[in-house]
Amino acid sequence: MSNNNVLGLRTTIYMVADIDAAKQWYSDAFLTPPYFDEPFYVGFNIAGYELGLQPEAGEVGDKKESVLTYWGVEDITAEYNRLLGLGAVSHSQPENVGGEIMVASVKDPWGNIIGLIYNPEFKPGS
Repeated sequence: MSNNNVLGLRTTIYMVADIDAAKQWYSDAFLTPPYFDEPFYVGFNIAGYELGLQPEAGEVGDKKESVLTYWGVEDITAEYNRLLGLGAVSHSQPENVGGEIMVASVKDPWGNIIGLIYNPEFKPGS
């Protein structure tokens, strides 16, 4: 039993202007169909973590880059290039940030940042 009140990451939500197009794009990007699919929310189970899509309301402007979510990958260069091939644009190219840890990020077609990380030191639930 944990003494911590925070139980860990549960959900990352990306706001999108076209939820139907985003549902298809994210299904292709994460190689997973949604488990929850409603006009107000689309949810994906990505290795036990929630990736959610919500429709943006009102005028969509430039998105703030104040929070990054990094999704774990085994081959960061291959995943980075695969997402670019699906229509994402580079935000930061793969780079070593110490030891064997590598990070990169792309922007989806709606301007959301998708971070990628290869970190052999991190074990979920530890």
